[in-house]
Amino acid sequence: MAVRTMAQFYALMHQTARTRRKIVSRVLRSQDAGDLSGPLKEALQALRRIPREPGPQAGPAGDGGLYRLSHGQRDVHLELSYELEELRRDVLYLERGERALLGYLEERHARFGEEVGALADALNGVRFRNLVTDRDGTVNNYCGRYRSSVQSAYNALFLARYTGRVPTPVLLTSAPLRDFGLADLSVLPAGSVVYAGSKGREYLTRRGEYRAYPIDREQQEMLDRLNRRLEKLLSAPEYQVYGLIGSGLQLKFGQSTIARQDINRSIPDQESVLFLNVVRNLVRDLDPEQRHFRIEDTGMDIEIILTIQDPGAPGELKDFDKGDGVRFLDRELDMELRAGPNLVCGDTRSDIQMVRAAVEATEDTWSVFVSDDPGLRDTLTRECPHPLFASSPDVLVAALGALG
Repeated sequence: MAVRTMAQFYALMHQTARTRRKIVSRVLRSQDAGDLSGPLKEALQALRRIPREPGPQAGPAGDGGLYRLSHGQRDVHLELSYELEELRRDVLYLERGERALLGYLEERHARFGEEVGALADALNGVRFRNLVTDRDGTVNNYCGRYRSSVQSAYNALFLARYTGRVPTPVLLTSAPLRDFGLADLSVLPAGSVVYAGSKGREYLTRRGEYRAYPIDREQQEMLDRLNRRLEKLLSAPEYQVYGLIGSGLQLKFGQSTIARQDINRSIPDQESVLFLNVVRNLVRDLDPEQRHFRIEDTGMDIEIILTIQDPGAPGELKDFDKGDGVRFLDRELDMELRAGPNLVCGDTRSDIQMVRAAVEATEDTWSVFVSDDPGLRDTLTRECPHPLFASSPDVLVAALGALG
């Protein structure tokens, strides 16, 4: 198929998700899935045929640079390294096997085999009761757009091996859970993990049952009003692009996120700051006393978060963070964090809150962080009794797959 619009691009990526789920299902039933490399190769070629801007071509196949797609009357320039690379890897896995894929990763990452072996040895022999892990940047490579960050089949197979050993494995992310969210992008077999979105405020059990953290009726009405205003804002031609870049518009449970920039800095800085102020004014108009919302600006995304009562300071309000999500899930799922041992995986400072929640329950908490940031490594070493590190999601996922 010819891919020339954003709608066609997303439709193609969602089609690859369906194909990858079939691959995972067949492989886990010890059935041949080699014929399914064909649709993935066709998707790879369709992406490569998207018009590109002239410039240096990065990547192992010379397919870097910015790809040009249209949306209405406007062109959108995308960096597609994640989508192309993960398709290449899945094709390699299907056509030449796991050993060839691991050899390829050895070429892509310095000391890959050494790191995987050391991490697997450190975790080997510990029968974890719970696994709580972030997704993007931790067990999934980063993508420039959330809506096209479809999990690769090989990644799902490596993870499924390990989650089968853990009584309660939880994939916890700040992104939405569904429509369009974490569950739509994952290709893990049904029942492999608990999917927890919106920082753990909403989740799907391993049986697929939906549950959520209770939200005050007044606050939910405020959030609904906010979301209607944000959707109306993005319907204006001058603001439509913010729904297409990076995180886009994500209407989460208890929180809304809207992109103002992406990793390619495709929005001029002055425009991005002006849009930030537009959103701030919109929120201030809805909640002038700041009783319901807090705004966090990451430089890429504008996070608008419903407040909760701070359990450590009665009468005070705070943002709902991933630590609150872990505590909520502990109660809801009978995880028995206090019994341990627990494994918590992350890659950013917001994930430290998950570690703290687990350590509060028991010192028998281990953690793997995918980070080369000395400050973050120091923080984890102080916070966690058993800190471990990996240089990339590929290292962590390969180590877990080796233990499965």
